[in-house]
Amino acid sequence: MTRAETLQNRVSGENKTQGPGSVWRISDGLVDYPQALIQMEARVAAISAGTEGEQIWMLEHPPLYTSGTSAKPGDLLNPGSFPVYEAGRGGEFTYHGPGQRVAYVMLDLNRRGKDVRAFVQSLEGWIIAALGEFNLSAGVREGRIGVWVETRDGRDAKIAAIGIRVRKWVSFHGISLNVAPNLNHFDGIVPCGIRDFGVTSLADLGLSVSMDEVDAALIKHAPEYLKL
Repeated sequence: MTRAETLQNRVSGENKTQGPGSVWRISDGLVDYPQALIQMEARVAAISAGTEGEQIWMLEHPPLYTSGTSAKPGDLLNPGSFPVYEAGRGGEFTYHGPGQRVAYVMLDLNRRGKDVRAFVQSLEGWIIAALGEFNLSAGVREGRIGVWVETRDGRDAKIAAIGIRVRKWVSFHGISLNVAPNLNHFDGIVPCGIRDFGVTSLADLGLSVSMDEVDAALIKHAPEYLKL
């Protein structure tokens, strides 16, 4: 699907979709984190009950930190800078904020092999393929979570984080991809518990890419990697 088709198929309103029955939901504006958790919980329960279909919800949050089930208190370096929420997902501390595309993936793993590790690898592949649309070479690194790139000065830096939870073999939470966030906001945490490497974004790498273009790239590659 081209970017033009993606934008044409969206409908007006706060929550835009790709049409009736679509898996895609795209929210304009900044979505309150606690409300997002409530809505995810409700959708996951409905998917498990068979009353609602799968959903990939793409949005942005106001500036905040989330703590995963493996978060270490000492990795929260500046507790008063932004609100901190317990996410209930795997992983450690993560930043969310404007300019970052968050994609919550509420998918039924019963029909995807019931393999959490393979599902995480599919999320990594999805992000890497989407970044390839902008001629950016990204990849994974042994012993490190997420998706990584080489910066313009030759450093290894993280451009996307992954943290999921699975309930009754339905996934939720998901990915966060740095498009053009304020990277200084990451200074209040040790992102994902990794102290020796920094974070980067498409903008930081010198790529002027809109959120619509990122959405189009993610939508294009989702069928292959997420088995939609």
